[in-house]
Amino acid sequence: MIQYKQLITTIVISFFITLILGPIVIPILQRLKVGQSIRDEGPKTHMLKSGTPTMGGLIMITAICVTTLTSGMLNRDLYVILFATISFGLIGFIDDFIKVVLKRNLGLKAYQKLIGQIIVAIIIAVYQSSISISSTKIFIPFMNQYLDFGILYIPFIATVVVATANSVNLTDGLDGLAAGVTLIVSSFFSLIAMNWGYPSIAVFCGALTGACLGFLRFNAHPAKVFMGDTGSMALGGAIATIAILMNLTLLIPIVGGIYFVEALSVILQVASYKITGKRIFRMSPLHHHYELKGWKETKVVVVFWSVTLLLCIVGLFSLN
Repeated sequence: MIQYKQLITTIVISFFITLILGPIVIPILQRLKVGQSIRDEGPKTHMLKSGTPTMGGLIMITAICVTTLTSGMLNRDLYVILFATISFGLIGFIDDFIKVVLKRNLGLKAYQKLIGQIIVAIIIAVYQSSISISSTKIFIPFMNQYLDFGILYIPFIATVVVATANSVNLTDGLDGLAAGVTLIVSSFFSLIAMNWGYPSIAVFCGALTGACLGFLRFNAHPAKVFMGDTGSMALGGAIATIAILMNLTLLIPIVGGIYFVEALSVILQVASYKITGKRIFRMSPLHHHYELKGWKETKVVVVFWSVTLLLCIVGLFSLN
């Protein structure tokens, strides 16, 4: 079983790879003029972010891949998580490329992204249902037992993967928010994987944690680079697959509660406006609502990080 020393080493390696790549990749993105465009209806303070390089998720994805592929812990599970990370990252990259390089503001059409995401999600679901000793069973938090989803397993898992990837994407709206939240969530899963006998998954979680920590060096306020859909989609796909391969799918809305409420705020906002013509929040996703209420961006980020930490503690109790 992987030891704490090995896990820390993995985190450190990924962290330093990210730190090294940042000063190399960011100037390249600047020269390519792949700057972030800011919505006019958003908080006015965000207009200062216009032109900040995006697609910085390439830095994290590279660090994660290099660290895991050289870890000596390669197995099928690790390859599946890498597949999910790279595939969702590629979907995000294509979307970013169309928006910031080809200057088409809408990027990929919604159905195009959804088709790609569903295909990848189904592959992950089929793999887990075929390979896992638990088959179509999923652990139920707080109850210390498994529930067999049977024929509903594949559509359920595919839905979770797609929903998680898009939820992380929605969370990526403030400097350091998505990277910080994912850093905490991946740290949680690294500890669980290490103690539950999933050494290769623990290694990947360590690489993900280190990459997020290193990326915060460039993405914390004031951000020098944004991860873009390239990064947020990759992080979402990774977190979902990590939980699924350990049969802890139902932990995602607990430890990833911030992802969940960010996505829920958008759904409720749209539904309310279409049905009643009124908005529930000043702006969605939720982090913008608090900004428009007068919270500083850094306060929103720190509060959301803190909430995630508390939710991960709850997640630990739910496994006992």
